Amino acid sequence: MNPAQSPQHDPAPAPAVTRVSDTEWQAVADGLVVGRGDASRRPDGRLFVSIDAWHDAAFDRLAAALRADLPGPLHTLADEADHEAVSAWRRAGFTAGRREWVHLVPTDPETTGLGAVRPPAGVVIVPAGQAEEGPLRELERVVHAQIEAGAGWSAVPAQVLPRPAGTLVVDPSKYAVARLGDRYVGLIRVTPPGRPRIGLLAVRAELHRRGIARALLAHALDALHRGGTGTVQAEAAESDGAALALLEGVGARRTGSILELVRR
Repeated sequence: MNPAQSPQHDPAPAPAVTRVSDTEWQAVADGLVVGRGDASRRPDGRLFVSIDAWHDAAFDRLAAALRADLPGPLHTLADEADHEAVSAWRRAGFTAGRREWVHLVPTDPETTGLGAVRPPAGVVIVPAGQAEEGPLRELERVVHAQIEAGAGWSAVPAQVLPRPAGTLVVDPSKYAVARLGDRYVGLIRVTPPGRPRIGLLAVRAELHRRGIARALLAHALDALHRGGTGTVQAEAAESDGAALALLEGVGARRTGSILELVRR
């Protein structure tokens, strides 16, 4: 979102806003599109909106249209360092709901201290691209159910999306998994290859605190290091003490933060 690409005090004509579809709005001035808004409802029920506008007048008109046309609460995401964007959303009545920290994680085992980490007894790490899709889908269902039964999706990094029941999309090439006997008990997803980020790291609840998550992280970072990647991005909610401790324990460096803002 870029609510102010031109100076705030430019004498821009007041734009007219039109809803062009169920999820899209346009702001038009002098025959030109000067802003767009859109909305998407996540399967967990939260309704997210975004606005891309040339100037404040277009942003404010679009925000007013979204508020009028959509049921609350409305959610949006903004880079906390983008003060103009955060200010624009606050002007529209949004307040900070939560924060997630963005990290750069080193991959070199000499830096992370994970070089000597091995899976716990009986656990085998299956490299990315070698997991069986059926058991992987089942594990992802278990992980999603754990999230929903626990803190909920609002406590999970925004890039990790819930999906409707029966529509799990699993690309085995992005997942390494931990196998115990004939069960998959943990997973880590790294995507995309060009600008890698850790999208999800999770272990079955009954096997927490066994060292499985740390072994999965060690495996994924080592694979990236051997492939020539020096760092990988990862996000963790400010409230997720365990995830923050895991990242900081391997030398991750905070590089920014993302705010989820809400208008109730």
